[in-house]
Amino acid sequence: MKYLMFVCTDGEPDTDRADWPDIEAWVAENDARGRRLTGDALADTTAATTVRVRNGELLVSDGPFAETKEVIVGFDLLECADLDEAIEVARAHPMARQGRLELRPVVSLDG
Repeated sequence: MKYLMFVCTDGEPDTDRADWPDIEAWVAENDARGRRLTGDALADTTAATTVRVRNGELLVSDGPFAETKEVIVGFDLLECADLDEAIEVARAHPMARQGRLELRPVVSLDG
């Protein structure tokens, strides 16, 4: 099953720095196991553009849609047997301690 993992900042990171995970090691391990299909960091929110259509009119604005201190800074597309495995993969990601990770199942539109 595919899961999109949003990598987000958080205002309350873990203060225990013991055994802090290494992102390069996390990527290498999950790539080697075939659990990480792709992933990347995102540009700063100052580079974001929000697009909406209301009453047939295109509305384009600079920046993210929501004003918040917690933002999405990256993503990983995972292939896991189930949610339990996806949680274990997320648990080992460095941002689980610095920020937060949101897992969402990918729903196929192919029917």
